[in-house]
Amino acid sequence: MAGKMRMGTGGPGMGGLLKDGYKHYSGLEEAVLQNVQAAKELSKITRTSLGPNGLNKLIINHLEKIIVTSDASTICSEMEVAHPAAKMLVMASSEQQKAVGDGSNLVVSLAGELLSQAQDLLRMGVHPADIVVGYKLAAKRALAAVEKAVCKVMSADELRDASQLAVALQSVVAAKHYGFEHVVAPLVAEAAVAAMPSAPRRPAISVDNIRVAKLIGGSITDSQVLRGLVVLRDTEGTVKRADKARVAVFGVGIEAADTETKGTVVLKSADELKAFARSEEETMEEVVKSLSDSGVTVVVSGGSISEIAMHYLEKYSILVVKILSKFELRRICKVTGATALVRLGAPTEEEVGTCDSVVVQEISSRRVTVFQQDEDDSRMATVVLRGATTSLLDDLERAVDDAVHTAKTLCRDGRLVPGAGAVETAVSLDVQEFASSVPGLEQYAINKYAEAIEVVPRTLSENAGKDATDIMSALYAAHAEGKVASGVDIDEGGVCDAEVAEIYDSCMAKLSAIRLASDAAITVLRVDQIIMSKQAGGPKPREARPGDL
Repeated sequence: MAGKMRMGTGGPGMGGLLKDGYKHYSGLEEAVLQNVQAAKELSKITRTSLGPNGLNKLIINHLEKIIVTSDASTICSEMEVAHPAAKMLVMASSEQQKAVGDGSNLVVSLAGELLSQAQDLLRMGVHPADIVVGYKLAAKRALAAVEKAVCKVMSADELRDASQLAVALQSVVAAKHYGFEHVVAPLVAEAAVAAMPSAPRRPAISVDNIRVAKLIGGSITDSQVLRGLVVLRDTEGTVKRADKARVAVFGVGIEAADTETKGTVVLKSADELKAFARSEEETMEEVVKSLSDSGVTVVVSGGSISEIAMHYLEKYSILVVKILSKFELRRICKVTGATALVRLGAPTEEEVGTCDSVVVQEISSRRVTVFQQDEDDSRMATVVLRGATTSLLDDLERAVDDAVHTAKTLCRDGRLVPGAGAVETAVSLDVQEFASSVPGLEQYAINKYAEAIEVVPRTLSENAGKDATDIMSALYAAHAEGKVASGVDIDEGGVCDAEVAEIYDSCMAKLSAIRLASDAAITVLRVDQIIMSKQAGGPKPREARPGDL
């Protein structure tokens, strides 16, 4: 069955078909098993990061930035995987991250295990087509089994209750920062509730409405949630507070406008010089006075602020914030309801924004400006994260981002399934039972699919340093007795009731992960030939330096 690698040479056969420089791999040994092996290697990397006791990876990317994380989506994207088959797993993981925000590691680990089990069948002589059919049947059964395992459905009132929402988010945070889930999950839940629309409407979250501000210093327990937007810089002048503020946002700098053409001014005396400077000052004072007369007490500038403008802004007691990021400007407009102006001058009533308070606070020896809205419809909240190192803060931000996406998912589908590997054990048993009713070679593939789903409880046990075989036996025994919420107890090394321990996973996240992992594995198994064109020319790779890996 093994195929041959051919190079395009212009001769007979495949060589005559392809251009010079093409590579062609075919057959079981060279194409199918090579692809399976590449996917297995990727899965092996991410699997040790699965669950609360998962280990971190230290990645140095092409910009020499150091990333320390256990987030599978980040690991896959920063590694720049080149193998086409492994890339399919990376794309499936990325899609899971975009769609649900959690479960990216489950996608890669499950897809890798499905292909590993398929490899055994291929070596036994089972045709890939039979495996694909079996996997499709098993995936359909597994999705139905997950929906059957739903143990709780969150109502609209429960989603608006920060304490109950925090319980549903704890497992997501624990997967990244075990031990701090009781600190971070309530913060995310508080921010999510603050970002939801008022009660008559259905709970929904816009991810962009929950911001993260990272401040080095202090510990994770010092983190807090602030209603509104936190800008990580001080104000420009001496005015540090404005209550019931009227806000004007300018997308341009506050300074005298440059002329479109170059001009030369000839000054013949000191009086002419004073008069020239005075006219510029009067023009700027006119602009600032018109702002003050329209009731503006806070000015946000998207460019530089001249010294003359700063002088008059101080004179009229206007608080000034300079923000060079266009995205940040857009968020301030969203929070305050202001319109960004591209001209200097007093804004109209429709263009002015309002804010309950704009105040400078000192957090961790750093001055930040807080645009705080206590009760409004802008619905924006900021999670202020504290930590000792930049790497820790970056990883905390990823955990918060996953939790926010999960909260958004729960607003769409409030179903929860028992976590700690309980639902995977129940699905595995259900698929095994289904396999016995299917005739033909597909039965082998369905049994292997059931074995592959065991990867979650087995890996949770291994990563916690426990005996996976003993725990799997205890899990199956508990499920056989009808205890369908039995999962892995990573602390004691036995079996725990996930519902009693309040360990829940989003049903939608599980369904999406199983669907994407199955599709990725089936796509890889369906490939029997690899045809690679010659790479385009470009700069030569950097030479290895001493100390490089």
